Amino acid sequence: MRKRTLKWLTFLVLLVFLTSFVLNYSSTGLHAPWFSKQMVLGFSDNLRKLIKAQPCTCTRCISQGKVSYWFDQRFNKTMQPLLTARNALMDEDTYQWWLRLQRERKPNNLSDTVKELFRVVPGNVDPVLDKRLVGCRRCAVVGNSGNLKDSSYGRDIDSHDFVVRMNRAPTVGFEADVGSRTTHHLVYPESFRELGENVSMVLVPFKTTDLQWVISATTTGTITHTYVPVPPKIKVKQEKILIYHPAFIKYVFDSWLQGHGRYPSTGILSVIFSIHVCDEVDLYGFGADSKGNWHHYWENNPSAGAFRKTGVHDADFEYNVTTTLAAINKIRIFKGR
Repeated sequence: MRKRTLKWLTFLVLLVFLTSFVLNYSSTGLHAPWFSKQMVLGFSDNLRKLIKAQPCTCTRCISQGKVSYWFDQRFNKTMQPLLTARNALMDEDTYQWWLRLQRERKPNNLSDTVKELFRVVPGNVDPVLDKRLVGCRRCAVVGNSGNLKDSSYGRDIDSHDFVVRMNRAPTVGFEADVGSRTTHHLVYPESFRELGENVSMVLVPFKTTDLQWVISATTTGTITHTYVPVPPKIKVKQEKILIYHPAFIKYVFDSWLQGHGRYPSTGILSVIFSIHVCDEVDLYGFGADSKGNWHHYWENNPSAGAFRKTGVHDADFEYNVTTTLAAINKIRIFKGR
């Protein structure tokens, strides 16, 4: 009886939320009829998954509330990290914020771009990668810090259910320290590298052109330059391409970074992505090495520090977020050498 009551209460709450959202929605240039259908379908899917939710069976479960006030103030379990045809509607504030990230002069219409995008790549992926159907998903997020050198973490990293990497990070020649498996690789067009056959590419779009690039790079190959040269064609299978939700980028910026920096780095986007799709998260390759140097593990110059001085990210604040997550036992950080 209690379960039935809970289901109906959940249904009513979601119905009120949806109705309120529609009534308060202001246009973002997206075609309403197409998105209305997607919203109804998405609402149905989310309700079904919520009712069938399977509790976490890990020793430590990230999503557990009332452990840390700091965490509860930031973590919003309803946020969906992946863009789909059913959740592509964005409110006006989010849309305008996203457009300003890299200040395109004449961005293409987002609705047309999204519809074209989902004719090429899957538009019906589970936005939380079926997390609710898994009792305990252990994930490794592998950063690019030089502290991975001589760490011998490779076997531990590969033992996780998901192994998340980012940008140009290589594995060949570094397997003993960084592992050889990758399940999800976060990139944007300017940081793309060819991936293994069974690796899911998670595109992080910072502008409308990034979405157009995916379409072009898997079909005609006409886009060869954004603000720098980009690969005109990629070999990633179309069914292995996922899109990081622009609204989720803003959520990371607002809730987790509290507005620090101009926008989040791929590193912190990978971390927050993982705490939403995983039950346990282990971080490798984040922060400086034992001598205080900030550099990539494949660089020969330990004092390079390139990724810490990007000018658009607040690396210190982002690192403080990860260390706080570790301090409250939501994640573990392996600091290497």
